[in-house]
Amino acid sequence: MANSLLITGASQLLTLRGRGPRRHAALANLGIVKDGALLVLDGRLVAVGTRAKIEALPEAAAAEKLDLRGRVVLPGFVDSHTHLIHAASRAEEYELKIAGATYEEIARKGGGILNSVKKLRAATSEALKQRARRALTQFAAYGTTTIEAKSGYGLDVASELKILRLHKELAAEQPLDIVSTLLGAHVVPAQYRGSSSGVKRYLALLTEKLIPEVAEEKLAEFCDVFCDRGAFTREQAKQILQAARRHGLTPRVHAEQLTRTGAAQLGVQLGAASCDHLEQVNSSDIAALANSRTVATLLPGCDFHLGLKNYAPARKLIDAGAIVALATDYNPGTSPTLSMPMILSLACSQLRMTPAEAITAATINAAHALRRDDRIGSLGVGKFADLAVFEVADYREIPYYFGVNTCSMTIKRGVVVYDANKATI
Repeated sequence: MANSLLITGASQLLTLRGRGPRRHAALANLGIVKDGALLVLDGRLVAVGTRAKIEALPEAAAAEKLDLRGRVVLPGFVDSHTHLIHAASRAEEYELKIAGATYEEIARKGGGILNSVKKLRAATSEALKQRARRALTQFAAYGTTTIEAKSGYGLDVASELKILRLHKELAAEQPLDIVSTLLGAHVVPAQYRGSSSGVKRYLALLTEKLIPEVAEEKLAEFCDVFCDRGAFTREQAKQILQAARRHGLTPRVHAEQLTRTGAAQLGVQLGAASCDHLEQVNSSDIAALANSRTVATLLPGCDFHLGLKNYAPARKLIDAGAIVALATDYNPGTSPTLSMPMILSLACSQLRMTPAEAITAATINAAHALRRDDRIGSLGVGKFADLAVFEVADYREIPYYFGVNTCSMTIKRGVVVYDANKATI
């Protein structure tokens, strides 16, 4: 028997209707319906519009009723860049950063990504899963309904496969969608450093063993590379991503974060789904992104946490016509936040994006970065009923109240997965 749900009482229903992804002025078009309502059948939207229109439909009479009593409703956030599986925080490094140590200085002393690698390899799968479950509960509490999750803290075949298998297990046992990305090319692991031959052996391990095995087991859809100083060069990234494409994995790139390497233009050339970070892009990089379908995913939480002043040039990217998305970059070293509303606040205050632009970047454009804009990221007939409900009078108050969680309910495929009055997932 079909399960139907009539949702009414949305003072502002942010539909983001229309075709995505959004560029230029379209980024600010939220498709707001006042006194909005939705009709859901078996987890998908079958009608979206005003309360009067939707309640008058014959199918509405028999549906279960949910009155949101004047709250603001938008598509569930799509967090298109996270490092979900890790073993512990790096709070000790946070203190070092406050004292003035740079990201690279900490890494040279055995901190940074390699610190997380050491901790993850020593952790059991069950301990990692329990930590991730708690994180997923918090993602839902902030209105996120889909996340991308990267490996990258294993950096050997067994540990990388362990992370990706945990993604699969977690996706099967809880309601949020988890989209997996292989990030075996996060940095070169310690045992391969110190010589060009060691780096070559690790590249061979990635391209000849790990990537084929991940593809064979269908453990990831995407392959990412951290192309930057202290990580992988542009040519090494190209070698890895071309191997990934041969095995059916779509490229993604950590690009132009600490230094400009040409990674953004490489990503465009290889048809990457997204290039992420982009703090160091120049005008030619911006033009290349603007003339492509590769998403420019900005991660202001990272710059905020590291105390950096050079945020990505969001306004230049938007004005040029790039597809701009936002994500948390949830990870233990540089952006330990699960709150998309906080990312919206940073996007508005630091990137000078408007609240409407920020919401679009965190929903339909982020869905495009995951190649899922046909089913999530906006509220239209046929799409999944993934909703975030906020206890505010106006959508602009979501980023306005920085550091405050005003999300009162999260709905995934027509089912309430977070209710502030019950706080369960």
